[in-house]
Order: sequence, then structure tokens, then C-alpha cells
Amino acid sequence: MAVALVTTISAVPTTIFRPRSVFNPNLTACPRRLFKTTCKAKNDIEEEEGASETFATLAVVGGLVANPVIGASLFKLKTTGCGLPPGPGGALGALEGVSYLVVAGIVGWSAYTKVKTGSGLPNGPFGLLGAVEGLAYLTVLAIAVVFGLQFLDMGFIPGPLPGDQCFG
Repeated sequence: MAVALVTTISAVPTTIFRPRSVFNPNLTACPRRLFKTTCKAKNDIEEEEGASETFATLAVVGGLVANPVIGASLFKLKTTGCGLPPGPGGALGALEGVSYLVVAGIVGWSAYTKVKTGSGLPNGPFGLLGAVEGLAYLTVLAIAVVFGLQFLDMGFIPGPLPGDQCFG
């Protein structure tokens, strides 16, 4: 966030009163013109809004892709005991891992904004950022439930890398 310093100088007519001098009893007031300097911090709003809007759009796109991928991963984990397979060249496993990070990032951003401003994320483009924020919280709740059930049923939660337990 860039901050610009705006300085204004304005002539404000004032009169400074001096007490009577011992040496000059006729001196009662000496009119002077003083200058008042005002400094104000001004946000560079255009730059800030542009960066925030771009970041919000990226969060919306990432969240709209990440939430269904995690949903498929959790479904596969609950039904088979293992997450998504690595896929060709590990692409599907990488997408799954990045999706978990995207959802964690959205929830972290939302929590930080809530603590700092007292409200959640802004609505974003077409109101989708608020929807993605809500989906991210529901996804975190689903992760907690499925991971807990997985641990109770199977006794383990699969690691982030393909292992012998699932893809051996």
C-alpha cells in the first residue's frame, strides 16, 4: 500500500497578543500573518483497489477449482481409505495438494480480515468471493469430519505423498 503525503499551506490571519512591555507600555498587540501547514496521509486508492481486485479474482478462480477437487478427494478417502491417485505424472495428486493449500489460504485470509476489520472478506467479483469463503469453511469442516472418521475406521490418515498403504 503506497501512501502519499499531501501538504497544504494556507494563510490564516491571526493576531498575536503580547503583554505590555516594561520598556514600551504602548505596545499592546502586534498583528501578524502566520502560515498554517497541514500534512495528511492519503492512500493511493487506485493502486490498492487494482491489486486487491486481482487477488480477489485469483482467489475466486482458485477456490472454485479447489473445493470440488477436495470434495472428490474426501469422497475417495471415505470410500476407499485412500485419497486421489497420483494420476499421469503426478498431476492429479499435485492438484489435490495445491487445492488443500488454496483452501487453507482462503480461510487464513478470511480469518485475518475478520480479526483486522471485524468483518469477513468482501463480496468480490459477482459476489463469488463471499461464496468461495463460505465453501472454504464448509470444506474445512468436511476435512475435519472425514479425517476423524478415517482415523477411527482405519487407524491412520494417509500422508501427502503416495505410499505403500494406498498405491503400493
